Amino acid sequence: MGYNLITAPSYEKAKGKTLFLAGGITNCPDWQKTALACLDQKLWAYSPLLTVFNPRRENFPIGDPDASREQITWEYTRLRESDMIMFWFSRGSLNPIVLYELGMWGNSRVKDIYIGCDPGYERISDVHIQTELARPDINIKWSIPVLAGEIAEKVV
Repeated sequence: MGYNLITAPSYEKAKGKTLFLAGGITNCPDWQKTALACLDQKLWAYSPLLTVFNPRRENFPIGDPDASREQITWEYTRLRESDMIMFWFSRGSLNPIVLYELGMWGNSRVKDIYIGCDPGYERISDVHIQTELARPDINIKWSIPVLAGEIAEKVV
């Protein structure tokens, strides 16, 4: 595998550059699985130069009242630790937390961010306009393989 994977809620130590997969989880396709496969395809020949923080858990304990706080805290911590953030806005949800995270990290200009939108995402024009205003140097990608390829080029 061309990357080291850390999935919520693990606080395992990261190695090398770090990438956070920021995007919808609830009522969204498992786009993270696709992104990881694309990254692996691009980075497989290299020793793990990248640690990927994946917030999507295989089994989220929905009945646990403390699970949401644990998840949000993990995401907040790992976003702050990451060198790069991959934003993917998928169809199926408005992705309100991801919009918040894009506003926070996009306007901060302290991290490399990469942005992609599923062409069927309902608020695609909002993401496009906000990105154009805050980070005109960023070109939004319309597919996960293209977005992952751009990130992989940055890593190697």
